[in-house]
Amino acid sequence: MTAINARPAADARAAIVDDLLARGAVAVIRMKSADQAMRVIEACQAGGVSAVEITVTTPGALELIEQVAGAMADDVLVGVGSVLDAGTARRSVDAGARYVVSPVFQAEVVEEAHRLGVPALPGAFTPTEIIRAHQAGADVVKVFPAEVLGIAFIKGVLAPMPFLRLMPTGGVTPDNVGDWVRAGAVGVGVGSALLDPALIAAGDFAGLTARARRFADGVADARRGLAGAPR
Repeated sequence: MTAINARPAADARAAIVDDLLARGAVAVIRMKSADQAMRVIEACQAGGVSAVEITVTTPGALELIEQVAGAMADDVLVGVGSVLDAGTARRSVDAGARYVVSPVFQAEVVEEAHRLGVPALPGAFTPTEIIRAHQAGADVVKVFPAEVLGIAFIKGVLAPMPFLRLMPTGGVTPDNVGDWVRAGAVGVGVGSALLDPALIAAGDFAGLTARARRFADGVADARRGLAGAPR
């Protein structure tokens, strides 16, 4: 990337990050089939969770990303998850992924995502891993698995490093999503607590939409409270 076009590319990437964080909650899609995943994504979007991370462990993941990017581009911001190498990042972005999420920090994945003009959200578990991911250019750091660390961990890490943008994934529920936001999370990743296997098995997509609404409302309510808090 030349110096001439580096700034516009960085600006475009920043705009995707802003869009992603504005949506608040990211549904982590790990399904047994692409058809099932599409129904789930539609239900989540109807409930206000309109950012999705389609994991590469989903059968036909690249085709699903392409389908969502084409058919739902106006409503859903689609990214790829569980990326462990640069090649997978490249193929996923070629299919239409707008951001790249990893369960761990791999510098090559961050570099490739940025070369392709999209944000990178690597996973990290310790404060040292988090700061190294940030220093390598991570647009947001996915704190994973967050249920092991707890809500207080987010607040504790941000106390000495308030410039970090942290997105906990794991352990975020409809009942505590606001607590994660109030602790300083810029967004949350949600898996089975949103994508209830029992609801999906029963074909209860209305129930899934209702659950998504609880997450979306929880994030919005917490953010309104923070905006109105005395400084």
